[in-house]
Amino acid sequence: MWTQKLITLKPQPRGFHLITKEIEESLSELSNIKIGIAHLLLQHTSASLTLNENADPSVRADFESYINRLAPENAPYYTHTYEGDDDMPAHLKSSLLGVSITIPITNGRFNLGTWQGIYLGEHRDNGGNRRLLITLHGE
Repeated sequence: MWTQKLITLKPQPRGFHLITKEIEESLSELSNIKIGIAHLLLQHTSASLTLNENADPSVRADFESYINRLAPENAPYYTHTYEGDDDMPAHLKSSLLGVSITIPITNGRFNLGTWQGIYLGEHRDNGGNRRLLITLHGE
């Protein structure tokens, strides 16, 4: 079975946000798959997807602090500046972390580790809704 679905994630403030539950609640098709794969593609160049700690929110705060040091705002060497101070750093963060992940599916659920959750990295001050294309394959 192959299926594909485009979902719209609710707007989030700048930072890292657990979106695992929001995705699972949007995917009734997931429960029909005994074994398979989910591929998630965030269709944006100023946000990212990653897997990490799902229990302690301080991890997400530390992610934000660290990534802002890697790609600071107002760096004098940026030439792409016409969309705001947060735009070019957002593009860099998106490329550093990536915009897609692949997750195994087992018995109708994402087969994540005990402490793993799906993060949306929102790298703009006002990123708005984010589109997530999900492709499911399994039996």
